[in-house]
Amino acid sequence: MRIIFMGTPDFAVASLRALLEAGENVVAVVTAPDKPAGRGQKLHQSPVKIFAEAHALPVLQPEKLKNIEFIDMLRSFKADLQVVVAFRMLPEVVWNMPSLGTINVHASLLPQYRGAAPINHAIINGEKESGVTTFLLQHEIDTGNILLSENITIDEKDNAGSLHDKLMKAGANTLIKTIQKLKSNSLRPMPQKDVVETQLKHAPKIFKDDCLIDWNSDIQTIYNKIRGLSPYPAAFTYFDKKVLKIYEVEKERKSPPPQPGSYETDGKSYLKFSGNDGLLSVKQLQLEGKKKMSIEEFLRGYRFED
Repeated sequence: MRIIFMGTPDFAVASLRALLEAGENVVAVVTAPDKPAGRGQKLHQSPVKIFAEAHALPVLQPEKLKNIEFIDMLRSFKADLQVVVAFRMLPEVVWNMPSLGTINVHASLLPQYRGAAPINHAIINGEKESGVTTFLLQHEIDTGNILLSENITIDEKDNAGSLHDKLMKAGANTLIKTIQKLKSNSLRPMPQKDVVETQLKHAPKIFKDDCLIDWNSDIQTIYNKIRGLSPYPAAFTYFDKKVLKIYEVEKERKSPPPQPGSYETDGKSYLKFSGNDGLLSVKQLQLEGKKKMSIEEFLRGYRFED
């Protein structure tokens, strides 16, 4: 089976590696164009490109997916199947090209959490379980027929980073199982409407305004938001007129709670913010213009305004 792989970040590398380790015939890789990054604005290659070139795989980096030259090049590889993991939305001329279609690996249990940020939203919403789903691409984003899925438990201390790593491994494993079943003709694609049992939750792209902490919320809601946005893009508050990103906290019940949004500190070992029903003790943070640090490091060098 001739496979073209499409992906960009580290999450996708795990699936590409799994395909090669399983002996699958990956004939080409499609990834994002190199982009300038950092202070020197040097061109930055995607993790998928770096991995693909290290394994001598042909790499395509189209600016526009409807470009005629790109479409012709894609056809020249005569793929039986395309695999998409953490990539851009594909036009029909691309996803409908292979005889076996295009499989997407999505980091949620579809049809729940369709969209760009399923890992973040699952934790923000306090879910106890997530998972990965392989499905066939069709016109509407993340709505194609389901092939396989695997459930993953979300621990109370998981953040977006740790859940990302769990789902990255699960996604790679589920992809290989999907392709094996595809080869043996033992897959029975299931329309997503057939598995809808509860109200659908969505996972739209997260913007900066979505990351602002509302201290008038209960501490469980704030706790979920902080870990659901950690390590990226990070929840934040305004502290002494500067942006303070908060990456890790611990919950403390307190009755009656202080004024929501107020803080208390000994200037040495703790900084605690108040929600509407308790306190959140900050463990890791980053003040605007500074590096990420532990609370002890921060307090050693910070002078509070009077």
